[in-house]
Amino acid sequence: MDTITQIRLLETMLRVRKAELQLAIMYKNGKVPCAAHLYEGQEAIAAGICDHLRHDDCITSTHRGHGHCIAKGMPIKKMIAEVSAKKTGCCGGKGGTMHLFMPEVGVMGTVGIVGGGIPIATGIGLAMKMQNTDRVAVSFFGDGAANNGSFHESLNLAALWKLPVIYICENNLYATSVAVWRSTPIPDIGIRGSAYGMPGVTVDGNHVDEVYAAMETAVARGRAGEGPTLIECKTYRIRGHFEGDDAFYRTKEEVAEARKRDPIDYWKAHLIANGAITEETFEAMSAKADEEVAEAAAFADASPYPEPESALLLSGNPA
Repeated sequence: MDTITQIRLLETMLRVRKAELQLAIMYKNGKVPCAAHLYEGQEAIAAGICDHLRHDDCITSTHRGHGHCIAKGMPIKKMIAEVSAKKTGCCGGKGGTMHLFMPEVGVMGTVGIVGGGIPIATGIGLAMKMQNTDRVAVSFFGDGAANNGSFHESLNLAALWKLPVIYICENNLYATSVAVWRSTPIPDIGIRGSAYGMPGVTVDGNHVDEVYAAMETAVARGRAGEGPTLIECKTYRIRGHFEGDDAFYRTKEEVAEARKRDPIDYWKAHLIANGAITEETFEAMSAKADEEVAEAAAFADASPYPEPESALLLSGNPA
């Protein structure tokens, strides 16, 4: 990985983190009229995966999808405006946080149904293969979805048909309030790939270099027509399942310990130790991300809500 890539990964993680912290503030101030499932602590996965994707590659995401969308190329102002239910959002204010779409950058939807995006990405992969392209599709999902039928059925078909799909399990240890050890009898979800005849790997999802390296191999395999890959990224959900969740099911000590493994702190220290950046460089990058997010929030605040009658429009024509 060259220095430019290393710095770009840090910039992406900072942009995602700052956007999520801004949304947390906006939620508390009543400016987000929907649930908010934030991505703090998992930024290395979105950055490491999406950095390998081209503009014409596609992703599907989850209820916790802001970071994926930003890393894939959705402008932060479009994302924040949508979550704020404003007309200038990526879906005109009608999708909200769990239904973010921007096909022009390859974001084929954040899906509120657990595991719902997995078969969609599989279908997109089938279309890509039928079109004889070297594009790839990526499905992000959590540890809870890895126990759903949609996961198993999709991996089975993708392996059978050698589809260019990369399945990313973000194992943040909790499916809402259910700890992974209460629902899953195996230590590594990644090993399930072998049961379907595809590579299945498990990496530290808080180390962007590990995520990046695993995705590099998976993308090359997909583009070459060799079929799908399952990548499990072990991480931790720093915030509650949603804003307002008191997270009674885990201790403050557990969360404090997890904060010591912050993915941005890890990568920042790595780059400084290797001379890629300085502390001053990092502060400038952080300030730039703050400025971008502040402008996005101001854009959302100044934007109008969609007109009520627009709910009756279909493809621009009265219903």
